[in-house]
Amino acid sequence: MRSISTGRMIDDSSDSVKGSVVWVPAKSIWITTMTVVAVVGGPLTFSWSAVIVFVLSTAITICLGHSVGMHRLLIHRSFSAPLWLEHLLVYLGTLVGMAGPFGMIYAHDIRDWAQRQRDCHDLYAHRRSFFVDALWQMHCAVALDEPPRFVVEERARHDRFYRLLEATWMAQQIPLALLLFSLGGLPWLVWGIAVRISVSLTGHWLVGHFAHRNGHQGWSVDDVAVQGYNLPRFGLVTFGESFHGNHHAFPESARLGIEPGQLDLGWHFIRLLAGLGLASAIKLPHTIVPRDGLRRVEVSGDTGEDHPVGQR
Repeated sequence: MRSISTGRMIDDSSDSVKGSVVWVPAKSIWITTMTVVAVVGGPLTFSWSAVIVFVLSTAITICLGHSVGMHRLLIHRSFSAPLWLEHLLVYLGTLVGMAGPFGMIYAHDIRDWAQRQRDCHDLYAHRRSFFVDALWQMHCAVALDEPPRFVVEERARHDRFYRLLEATWMAQQIPLALLLFSLGGLPWLVWGIAVRISVSLTGHWLVGHFAHRNGHQGWSVDDVAVQGYNLPRFGLVTFGESFHGNHHAFPESARLGIEPGQLDLGWHFIRLLAGLGLASAIKLPHTIVPRDGLRRVEVSGDTGEDHPVGQR
């Protein structure tokens, strides 16, 4: 097996295939609790103001927090920002309720490392059926027989704020919950916490499930276990994260919607930050080194003029 390692996954004769799927109690109980409260309490506490709170809080935590702060900034370093702003965006990403900063980095990087091999475990590839994949992704993890070593870069590893968030990421919902309850009572609490978290985590799995199985593909990477695909219809609600085929092609790019007509609100927010002087060193497809094996998938009417690697 060929070993291709991400920067934080140190590959010492690791094996991305052999391993067991194990139940992760804390993860499983967390998402189950939030989902039950959302399904039962959501209809009982419905109000239009609560729905507005849900929409706004989801947009802020998913777009600014998860997509821009956690994914594009902390994990991929696709742009630079002042430390106070980076901390704020990562904090918002923690409020999504998926994991703390280091947990998010690990979950992303172990999957990325596995998918870059010639073969990988079915969990990392989303190969199993819809309901089995849902069970595995949201309630379990893979215990590899020979995993790579995970080493977070020193700057993040010694950041006291990130260490605090990692140790208390579930408890970070408490201040927001108290604020919502004081302003809007039980409806705002249920919709702003439980409904938001359950929808966000389920939506994150759904994008991962379908974006690794089939869809539009503008780019392909040779000799890897898993390809990424774009889900164009969901670009708006995922703030650009559904353009996963583009992300596989150019993982360090701050812009995910790189083809004409692909709406990427996360990218537009980064552009806004840049206009305010709060984002710099922005990486785009034409400024980064193409990954090995990357090739264009020919599409009807493709003249080559809109290829992002050719844009300046």
